[in-house]
Amino acid sequence: MFGNLYDDALTGERCWLRHDDGSVHGLPVRRWLGGRHSDRGFDTAMVGMCHGPTIDLGCGPGRLVANLVKRGVPALGVDQSATAIELARRNGAPALRRDLFDPLPGTGRWSTVLLADGNVGIGGDPLRVLRRAGELLRTGGRCVAEFDLAITGVETRWVRLESVKTVGPWFRWASVGIDGARHLADDLGLSVSVVQPIGQRVLATLAVG
Repeated sequence: MFGNLYDDALTGERCWLRHDDGSVHGLPVRRWLGGRHSDRGFDTAMVGMCHGPTIDLGCGPGRLVANLVKRGVPALGVDQSATAIELARRNGAPALRRDLFDPLPGTGRWSTVLLADGNVGIGGDPLRVLRRAGELLRTGGRCVAEFDLAITGVETRWVRLESVKTVGPWFRWASVGIDGARHLADDLGLSVSVVQPIGQRVLATLAVG
């Protein structure tokens, strides 16, 4: 979906995200890479909400998976980017290069599914993403997901990555407010059990009955 520009961004190319209304937003690549530029308070809180074997969907360079492994929590990252997977493994994070909707190990047996950095909006279809999370979870498991404090409901847009040299293809992406999370959870038979604001960001857990 992101294509080569995402890989370029992870390795230092200045890239940005353009929305179909013409607005442009920088990519928080340094935050994704972790280290001293990470949002440590947010990452610590998210990792602290993980209990038991955890799978991170759209793990990027694997900062959360690496953190979990250091704490002795079994964890696996999944991402379509070859560069992201290489960086994740280099950082000590077990990771697979795979689409999150492809067959994945441990389906139906994970205790926690992570959806960080807005990944609930992958493909512009948060209902499909959260349904997939539910498929991966065991009974009693939880999806820990980041939602958007700045919006209400669900907003779906066409976006593309750009750099000085290259313009990527348009693709769909969604942003989900916390009220939208509750409606999606109801549609899927999940329950929102915890909502935790952290600065300008917010986490919620969606539990399988």
